[in-house]
Amino acid sequence: LGKILPGCVIFSDELNHASMIAGIRNSGCEKRVFRHNDLAHLEELLAAEDPNAPKLIAFESVYSMEGDIAPIGAICDLADKYNALTYLDEVHAVGMYGPRGGGISERDEVADRITIIEGTLGKAFGVMGGYVAADQTIIDVIRSYAPGFIFTTSLSPVLVAGVLASVRHLKQSSVEREGQQASAAMLKAMMTEAGLPVLPGDTHIVPLMVGDPVNAKRISDILLAEYGVYVQPINYPTVPRGTERLRFTPGPTHDEAMMRELTEALVEIWDRLELRPAA
Repeated sequence: LGKILPGCVIFSDELNHASMIAGIRNSGCEKRVFRHNDLAHLEELLAAEDPNAPKLIAFESVYSMEGDIAPIGAICDLADKYNALTYLDEVHAVGMYGPRGGGISERDEVADRITIIEGTLGKAFGVMGGYVAADQTIIDVIRSYAPGFIFTTSLSPVLVAGVLASVRHLKQSSVEREGQQASAAMLKAMMTEAGLPVLPGDTHIVPLMVGDPVNAKRISDILLAEYGVYVQPINYPTVPRGTERLRFTPGPTHDEAMMRELTEALVEIWDRLELRPAA
């Protein structure tokens, strides 16, 4: 899109995923980075541009490292005011939010205001692949001009069948969504009660702050070797230095006993490594 819109300027949230940043760079467009979820800063940048220049605001719904949510409606208001397109990454939300699993934009009833929505067929849908949803003209443009789409292999029929089954099920069932939210809330409450430095939030993502890359890897290794628990350490460049963390994403089938065992293991490791408890 950036390559076929002359003079396009892309406005990118500073916490956008690395793949979005790579796409923006590949477009060759002018880029403006706004502070995370900072509407005043975004408006300041929009207002400073030529009113006639094509503009695109790129942002996520659920930010996968912080576990917080974008003010989608307010961003759409700014897009309307400054005549900008909107590009929303719902990868960490499709299947998991909204009455039919359409993501945060469906939950907040603003999906119709977004120009382009990007999603995944992995994560909640449990298969692989991804998609963009937009109006017919934009989809035709992407099909005709995007080398990443043209020079790739389409999904196999068996994968598509699996995805369709998942999508159809999650459009009708909220049991899994409700179970996941309950599990995440329970784990956050347990960690908080235990004095562990968990970031608060209302999503299914549970970031446990460590603040040191060596310790983050060490905690992950001990959990796997001694407790049979697999969790990814998240280090630079995925997150800024000094904000290294473990990222937990409990599912609807993780029960209270499992989460209690995990919390107790983390407390033991924290004590063993003489790490600071939550402030």
